[in-house]
Amino acid sequence: MVVLHPPAGAERDEMCGGDVPPAGQMCAKPTGGRAGVTFVKRVVAAGGDEISMRGGKLIRNDKPETTDGPRACEGDACDFPQPITVPEGHLFRLGDNRGASDDSRFWGPVPEDWVVGRYWFELG
Repeated sequence: MVVLHPPAGAERDEMCGGDVPPAGQMCAKPTGGRAGVTFVKRVVAAGGDEISMRGGKLIRNDKPETTDGPRACEGDACDFPQPITVPEGHLFRLGDNRGASDDSRFWGPVPEDWVVGRYWFELG
């Protein structure tokens, strides 16, 4: 989990830099500007990784995600079977409540240097 700046417009629900991705594909286009706000999201892929989402499960480099952290994802926001490749120097991040999260699926990957810190908590 990281604290990072999302792309400009994300705080106003402007998606994918104003472009609409092809049907069944997440936003693959990095957005130029950085928002002044910060969000907490899980990094799920880095530059060079190929990702898609099928039946609510993230597929990275042809392997399904195995983490227990995220909630089950259901609905239109959870099925993006057309793969994209994350550009070098960028991160792709998803929220843990994926059925209701605004994240890289809609905004696109963000530059690594937009991360401002790590987020963690201890159980117990």
